[in-house]
Amino acid sequence: MQELDPSVLRKVNTWLNGNYDAEVKQQIQKMLDDKAYTELSDSFYRDLEFGTGGLRGTMGPGSNRINKYTIGSATQGLANHLKKSYPGEKIKVAIAHDSRNNSDVFANITAEVFSANGIHVYFFKALRPTPELSFAVRHLGCKSGVMLTASHNPKEYNGYKAYGADGGQFVSPEDKALMDEVAKISSIDEVKFDRVDANIELIGEEIDKLYLDAITALSVSPDAIKRQKDLKIVYSPIHGTGITLMPKALQQFGFENVIIVEEQATPDGNFPTVVYPNPEEKEALTLALKKAKEVDADLVLATDPDADRVGIAVKNNEGEFILLNGNQTGSLLINYLLTAWQERGKLDGHQYIVKTIVTSNLIDEIAKAKNVTCYNTLTGFKYIGELITQLQGKATFIGGGEESYGYLIGELVRDKDAIVSGAFIAEMTAFYKDKGTSLFQALIDTYLQYGFYKEKLVSVTKKGQSGAADIKAMMAKYRENPPVTLDGIKVTALKDYEFSKETDLATNTIKAIDLPKSDVLQFILADGSIISARPSGTEPKIKFYCSVKTTLASKEAYHATDKQLDAKIDAIMKDLGV
Repeated sequence: MQELDPSVLRKVNTWLNGNYDAEVKQQIQKMLDDKAYTELSDSFYRDLEFGTGGLRGTMGPGSNRINKYTIGSATQGLANHLKKSYPGEKIKVAIAHDSRNNSDVFANITAEVFSANGIHVYFFKALRPTPELSFAVRHLGCKSGVMLTASHNPKEYNGYKAYGADGGQFVSPEDKALMDEVAKISSIDEVKFDRVDANIELIGEEIDKLYLDAITALSVSPDAIKRQKDLKIVYSPIHGTGITLMPKALQQFGFENVIIVEEQATPDGNFPTVVYPNPEEKEALTLALKKAKEVDADLVLATDPDADRVGIAVKNNEGEFILLNGNQTGSLLINYLLTAWQERGKLDGHQYIVKTIVTSNLIDEIAKAKNVTCYNTLTGFKYIGELITQLQGKATFIGGGEESYGYLIGELVRDKDAIVSGAFIAEMTAFYKDKGTSLFQALIDTYLQYGFYKEKLVSVTKKGQSGAADIKAMMAKYRENPPVTLDGIKVTALKDYEFSKETDLATNTIKAIDLPKSDVLQFILADGSIISARPSGTEPKIKFYCSVKTTLASKEAYHATDKQLDAKIDAIMKDLGV
């Protein structure tokens, strides 16, 4: 019979005998009585780690779960960090939450702990998107912000995203200092839960107006929208926060024919109509696509529960709706923005865009052709936000994003923003329709001009201790014996972000990579294709980001070339032993 590990039992007893509420103790006692040792072990075998982005995990009692006490400890640690960082100053924070089960409860707990620590809290009185929280932090002069969300994770999850004074997630070295403060909380008795009402100020519609007015002012093609105001847009918030702002944003931009997917319009943490509330998954857009076919829409938009990611569908040349991936949407957005700025004579050499190292190099090519600087950062939007803050006042950020469906236009926030992105995707659709073409055709035209880039993410799962060793061995092998060719194409360079070096494999010369260290390898091929290998930091997986390219001879050759690139990716992965 399985027994509890002594260290787990000690933690269980700490909770049963400590300053925890009766309901939590009853839940733990029931697990003990029922001999639910696997569940108990998973709930208590460690403390839920406060990482660089905050907390994320399944909800329930225990030190390895999202609950009142893990949320409270994180907030106490953050409060301690802020007081050390800003001695003698009046500290203000902003708090928002998404539609997940208990997000409102956890937001209240966060507000209580901050208020008990003498910190002034701007508290969104109802659910709001993550990007609006980032906007509020900046606009209200806060030193920090907290968003209660687990993004597009399944319904059992919740989380806690912590933001710094610039409205972006904490980055080095402050992230480490914050994590140290959270780790120092050794007892729940150190957490101040006694709410001080005088320190909590409710906010809502007034911030909505400021935010919406600010993003509307960014619009670059208002005349095209006026002419295409009846553009049919189907929108789904997938039971999330997008419903609070996306329809208003589209309306303010000038769109008068927005059709909401009613079955997914009500915020609901159980996400009853989808398996995963993730716009990257085709299944999550099933109802939106059905509605789009019914009304013959021009564009489908869908946002995740905290409205920082957006997925889209457009009609191809055969009139069928197809989903675009994050690289395609990002490339279209950048091409549109730079073209629109160029047409208005606004590009003067002081603008820039940003993408991550695993996002399509089609974006680099577009920027090069328009003579606009394109910066590449490590994966994670916090690095894009950090760069925008560093360059503020020196150069103008037009837009940027990452392959995982997160984009940003303008400098109003420091995180991916599905609200401003959705509005601009609609504007872009109107811009091309006004020219007598479509978003799909614009994508084909981009491939004709710059080359046909195709991306695919291949994830290999290796579970357990042996799996972790296998992944380590794979990365070591690629470093020590990089392939000479992949699918018969010469590998010309190896970029190793763990050791901050790029090796020219023909001359064996090395140059430095000026980015923080990260366990990522990139194989650069002679034809411009790039394969990135990156072990996941949160799952037992190694991820391969494949970006291959070729010339698109004609519009008619699109489908055949698309299949050819799929076969190329398969051949490359086979050569890598995957």
